[in-house]
Amino acid sequence: METVRFIIELLVVLAAIVMGTRSSGVGLGLWGGAGVAVLVFIMGLPVGSPPVDALLIVMAVIVASATMQVAGGIDWMVSIAAKLIAANPKRITFVAPLVSFLFAVGAGTSNILYPLLPVISDLSYRNGVRPSRPLSLSVVATGVALACSPVSAAMAAMVTLTAVGPYNFELIDIIKVTFPAALIGIVAAAFVVNKLGKEIENDPEIQAKIAAGVIAAPSAGGQTAEVQVTVTKEGRNAAIIFFIGVAAIVVFGLWKGIRPLDADGNPMAMTPMIEVIMLLVGTLILVICKPKMSEVPSTTVFKAGMVSAIALFGLAWLTDTFLSAHTEMIASGVGALVQQAPWIFALGVFLVCVLTTSQSTATRTVVPIGLAAGMAPALLSGMWAGAFAGIYLLPTNGSQIAAANFDTSGSTKLGTKLYDHSFFIPTLVLAVATLIPGAILGAILS
Repeated sequence: METVRFIIELLVVLAAIVMGTRSSGVGLGLWGGAGVAVLVFIMGLPVGSPPVDALLIVMAVIVASATMQVAGGIDWMVSIAAKLIAANPKRITFVAPLVSFLFAVGAGTSNILYPLLPVISDLSYRNGVRPSRPLSLSVVATGVALACSPVSAAMAAMVTLTAVGPYNFELIDIIKVTFPAALIGIVAAAFVVNKLGKEIENDPEIQAKIAAGVIAAPSAGGQTAEVQVTVTKEGRNAAIIFFIGVAAIVVFGLWKGIRPLDADGNPMAMTPMIEVIMLLVGTLILVICKPKMSEVPSTTVFKAGMVSAIALFGLAWLTDTFLSAHTEMIASGVGALVQQAPWIFALGVFLVCVLTTSQSTATRTVVPIGLAAGMAPALLSGMWAGAFAGIYLLPTNGSQIAAANFDTSGSTKLGTKLYDHSFFIPTLVLAVATLIPGAILGAILS
């Protein structure tokens, strides 16, 4: 009888996730809350804990990031990233994804990639490189970047799960695993992606466009597309302040001894540390750069961040309610399976990323199961990072659509089936290429 009840409750959780996925965005949070209501009022489960700490981190980061965006900080960051990519056009399949990854890590969002897409497309084509190669891998690399960023919503969700006892696996411990694994994965994936598709001179579709005068030949010269952003001194200062804040979070994570003490006389935990630093960063940007604060709620960073927060709120509460009621059963049943085949955990995160296109949702949904199953946090972190590529397995993400539209050569395709688009193979390759070194590093540090 207990097993039947467990299955019914699990079906409620899965149904809420599926319905939320169909609604997408804010709908994920609403359906998560509806699932909590069913489990509590109908199934009689004790209500779980809403993800208050994770939400507070996300809100603090959103406010700081959006304030930076209004001040022009993201525009300045984009201009610097574009210059780095333009400096090595022949190696653009390697350079563009790495630069996109690093700036997404610093900004805590994949949105920084959008203004770079026309630059990547134009530079690659003019230098005889098939644009789909650097475009596809750059898009997927920004997804994995959120597992390495101290200020991403996904990291906020992860820290609040692993930093508490009995794990005590804090932000810097996660980054020690995910960051090098992602770098290795991107470089390894670039070697594979650099061979995908026909060369420009051998592609009949591109050559037909050139012959018809629709596009110029790669050797036609001319000015390379420039980033359409306005760079200001205030934007530069805002970005520098933000990066100092990110660096401060990393420093406090590395050295507990320099943290302020809490009420019990212990070093301050990283969860409130991130919140305080990000709010201070936003305030410094406000005072020094004087952005129009009335524009903050209308920024892309604020809108995307609040949608993520609402989705995280509902689904995290749902999974916590379910898992808290069945911790022993999951630990004994799923635990043995995951211990024997840890890749099952990575597959779970990957699939939830595919379905929800949200790394933070996948984190709060699957990571608690891995922890309850007894996975070491270091190993879990390494496999978690690679699975983030899953949000690009289907051609439904905004950055994928934008990349295809900016590629005037037509080499970047969204396809007519679920597997024939330009991002499918790069997604799988980067997932595996990150997961393997991540698992190795995680096992060493466990």
